[in-house]
Amino acid sequence: MGATTQRRGTAQRRYERAERILDAATELVLRWGYDKTTIDDVARLAGVAKGTIYLHWGSREDLFAALMRWDRAQMIGAVRRRLQEDPETATLPGLFGLLAHELHRRPLLQAAMVQDSAVLGKLVARKQTSTTTPDMVAPFGEYLATLREHGMVRADLSLEDHLTLVAAVLHGSLVSLRMMPDSLRVSDERAGELIGDALARAFAAENPPSDAARAVCADATRAFVDQAYAVARAKLRESLGDDLPPEEDLSPAEGDPS
Repeated sequence: MGATTQRRGTAQRRYERAERILDAATELVLRWGYDKTTIDDVARLAGVAKGTIYLHWGSREDLFAALMRWDRAQMIGAVRRRLQEDPETATLPGLFGLLAHELHRRPLLQAAMVQDSAVLGKLVARKQTSTTTPDMVAPFGEYLATLREHGMVRADLSLEDHLTLVAAVLHGSLVSLRMMPDSLRVSDERAGELIGDALARAFAAENPPSDAARAVCADATRAFVDQAYAVARAKLRESLGDDLPPEEDLSPAEGDPS
């Protein structure tokens, strides 16, 4: 019993240290950009020795990959919690409204989506294709098939059409809001609502669905997000290994602005 408790305590300390390093790296990359952020800088801000970082990741590139996967898993985890807390959001437009809201709160993921060279530096010159997205295309297609079967979305749109609309609206919102003066910007919450509304109008079926169809599709929405979260955690495990925290500890607590 004592050995088990000791192992758990060691694992918890490693996780907390990894989290502290990731938090420090995020702050510095957003402040100075990837090219100017060194391992020495991250170690200094995180309050650890430089060699300690290499106990977790073999290179600066590995640390950055972990950073992106960490942020993505937190984002999907936050969406998942909101769906569980508010059943009314368990629709396709509701899902992407929540996703847009969370994305607009995460400048590092935004930088990756718009290939912001001021933040990403030389990483922009490399092919930055997420391996998570292709893994989710087939499940998203199955999810859409369920919605189509129950009259929740337009039947005349293909999977490619839906993906194009979602990508265009989400990506376009990130680009356009960056160009707007502060006096005209809406809150992250409002941006999510507007994006959800835009997708609702774009995907709306001709006839109102039945209550039974809504219930089936709400379950399908939650199941799809569960699967997306599992994929994100699997990718994160590739970067954190045994330092991956328990599922319930991954996403920040309510009110955490990260």
